[in-house]
Amino acid sequence: MYRIEINTKKRILSLFNDNNLIKHYPVAVGKPSTPTPHGNWTITKKGLWGAQFGGHFMQLSVPWGIYGIHGTDKPWSISQAVSHGCVRMYSNDAAELYNLVPIGTPVYIY
Repeated sequence: MYRIEINTKKRILSLFNDNNLIKHYPVAVGKPSTPTPHGNWTITKKGLWGAQFGGHFMQLSVPWGIYGIHGTDKPWSISQAVSHGCVRMYSNDAAELYNLVPIGTPVYIY
């Protein structure tokens, strides 16, 4: 079973399968005024969104807004705290993750 952990301080997304680390991905996170929500979430929806979102969007179960893991048309932003709370990935990384993890995948953000 897949699970995702996102370290917002180090700006790294870690993908695990059956407790084995599969891969680390660099990510961008929310800026201080619009932080990425910490907690235990799940992927509730997956969709193909526009180029601004790098084509692939995985929505999280955060109850107070639409937050997700997605690609970006701003690759320079990766490893920065610049988003409105979403977790940005390089678009090719987001596509890879999108194709691996199913809806219901647990996501722990800290």
